[in-house]
Amino acid sequence: MRLEDKVAIVTGGGRGIGKTIALTLMREGAKVVIVGRTKSDLDRVVEEAGAAGGQMEAMRVDVSNETEIEEMVGETVKRFGKIDILVNNAGAVIMSPAEKMSTEQWDAVVDVNLKAPFLCSRAVGKEMIKRRSGKIINISSRGGHSVIPLSASYGASKAGLQMLTKALAVEWGKYNINVNSVSPGVTETGMFAKFRADRPEEAKAREDKIPLKRVNQPEDVANAVLFLASSDADKITGEDIGVDGGMLSVHPGYVHML
Repeated sequence: MRLEDKVAIVTGGGRGIGKTIALTLMREGAKVVIVGRTKSDLDRVVEEAGAAGGQMEAMRVDVSNETEIEEMVGETVKRFGKIDILVNNAGAVIMSPAEKMSTEQWDAVVDVNLKAPFLCSRAVGKEMIKRRSGKIINISSRGGHSVIPLSASYGASKAGLQMLTKALAVEWGKYNINVNSVSPGVTETGMFAKFRADRPEEAKAREDKIPLKRVNQPEDVANAVLFLASSDADKITGEDIGVDGGMLSVHPGYVHML
């Protein structure tokens, strides 16, 4: 699935799943721009990419800020001449009972998980429409398919992202732009490592309920993104790929039988 001569933007590329996605695309030949808020995280990934012989640049951007996004897209086109791939990976979650969730908390999650992918897709989409070609991959969540308690804003924003994916796929298909999403389940990130350390029994119980009996590695998600970004997925659009070890396929009344 080589991506020579392709230019990719990965939001939230400074750590976790986004970092692994960016490095995976780079190893397959893409020139990658990683975007995030924390410059030190971005710089570390760029250094790792350089040591591996790849081409990667970083831009410090607030992806919920329309002006900064437009500048990011303009600068990427100025440096590389085009944008072939956009991965909307940046995400946020605030856990709270719905009745206690403030408007500010709601907006903070929805701005990153839903508004930002729209703004990035709109800005990048204009460039892709000019060239009549492009791949957009949105990182959604299994939390957009079924409820995670105390996460109303997260679930609503991820479900909305899946519908945005379908809407853009339908509208931009005539321009040869593919728009898809990937919905990870529990993934081995720093956040889950802390959860396992703090609550090992609960973490083990969660893992035992996954049919494949293991949580995702970031590479599992990155490989799905790589497939959707490649020419192998040229006839796939408007779809969501679940990467959850089969968890969403289990009837909740029978999880105890696994």
